[in-house]
Amino acid sequence: MSNTLLFRTGSLYLGQAAWLLDHTGQPLGNQSPFFGLVPDWFMLPSIGIATLATIIASQALISGTFTLVSEAFRLTLLPKLRIVFPSDARGQVYIPAFNWLLMAGCFAVVLYFRESKNMEAAFGLSVNLTMLMTTVLLAMYLYSRHVSLLWVGALLLVFLIIESAFLVANLRKFTHGGWVSLLLGFIMTAVMLVWYYGSRIKRRLTRYVSLRDHLPILKQLSNDEAVPKYATNLVYLTASDQPAQVEESIISSVLEGQPKRADVYWLIHVDLMDEPYTTEYSLDILEPEEVVRITFRLGFRVQPRINLLFRKVVEELVRCREITLRPNYQPLHVNANAIGDFRFIVINRFLSYDNDLDSLDTFIMNSYFALKSISVADERAYGLDTQNVATEQVPLIVKPAEFVRLRRVDSPTST
Repeated sequence: MSNTLLFRTGSLYLGQAAWLLDHTGQPLGNQSPFFGLVPDWFMLPSIGIATLATIIASQALISGTFTLVSEAFRLTLLPKLRIVFPSDARGQVYIPAFNWLLMAGCFAVVLYFRESKNMEAAFGLSVNLTMLMTTVLLAMYLYSRHVSLLWVGALLLVFLIIESAFLVANLRKFTHGGWVSLLLGFIMTAVMLVWYYGSRIKRRLTRYVSLRDHLPILKQLSNDEAVPKYATNLVYLTASDQPAQVEESIISSVLEGQPKRADVYWLIHVDLMDEPYTTEYSLDILEPEEVVRITFRLGFRVQPRINLLFRKVVEELVRCREITLRPNYQPLHVNANAIGDFRFIVINRFLSYDNDLDSLDTFIMNSYFALKSISVADERAYGLDTQNVATEQVPLIVKPAEFVRLRRVDSPTST
């Protein structure tokens, strides 16, 4: 999209340059090179065509923004927001939050610049930076495809010389509005860096334990009728890629405090595939009739309605007699599948006050959790019904505070 825009913009500039060369030494008056390319009899139709082209270009820009943002979600560069698929056609995504953000940005730019001619500096600098980034990304792509470093270096050198010359010339426009482009780029870069490093710190501090070591106690708890039953099916979402491992926080949620007894403990892991419409699942029965793990492999265009998908899998397992569920009640309808109730547990992390962080880490983590507060909650992102979801908060300790020595003194009232 950016290359097409640059090509069309360059063609327009070349046409205006040719028109100016044809009128060398002639007074232009109020005549504009842009409209000078159009004959007088075609002026009104050209304005209509230009208006339609502007609408089409704006829609292409909006659609391209939605695509880039959705890919940034997958790369953990932006907090997840609600994505709507308007149709079954591939590539059609709609992100309401970013649509409102684009509208607010358009209003802000129009109110600041007021006239299109005042946007020349910001537009020129942004196009120049886009050309530089395209060159750098092309060089990285060729390097990843094992193209000779000599060819990659030669390509990079030629284009960087030309584009750097343009950049030096455009830097003079910084104070005339070019700073707006740099400010917007800086804000987006800062948001992506904060979310990326915050997510990486969170993943680094997530501890995994061996699930098989805890299977005996989970089986014992499931059959201990002295403990009140929490749910027939207790479901946890796990980020572990290995079926033999699970987050320590999940084991703590089941066993610590008031134990959560259930007939079957379910672990659900979701893998997003590169294919758009993949809908597959695999099963690991870790402990028959007690602990089961389901791995869903969903395409990046498939909305992860885990609540619906999980119920279908359980019904299929019960129908095929791979697992037996004995709910304490009978369904109202004869044809209904008696799989009992099920409850999802979503574990959220929050920044603990017990941390002793430096200024940079404090800024990153506070900004990360501020962004997380506006992102889509896990229960909404995975299509879970709120009536079946319980949320638990677990403190995140990045750097534990140092031990503070306390000295006990006698109370003034004691004698």
